[in-house]
Amino acid sequence: MLTLPRPVRCLGLTLLAASTLAVGRDLDQDEALELRHRGTIVPLERLLEAALGRYPGARLLEAELEEEHDRYEYEVEILTPEGVVREIKFDAATGALLKDEEDD
Repeated sequence: MLTLPRPVRCLGLTLLAASTLAVGRDLDQDEALELRHRGTIVPLERLLEAALGRYPGARLLEAELEEEHDRYEYEVEILTPEGVVREIKFDAATGALLKDEEDD
């Protein structure tokens, strides 16, 4: 078994912890429903229409609500008629478009 020197192990743990904090978290349906009832986030349906409207004929692949960078975001993945997967992010509180890019 390979044993790393203590400074290298500590750096690895620090980087792992930092990357975990930066990623954010997915919210479950109960949390999303509560936020919607409180008026904290806009309905997902409204933003799905906006995402699909950007690419007529596109199909929805996935949609999720995330808490990232101290805000709620909807992440929507669609498949365009040309076969390109796009990742579109919206601010879940305002509905503002945050990102629209080809997904890797």
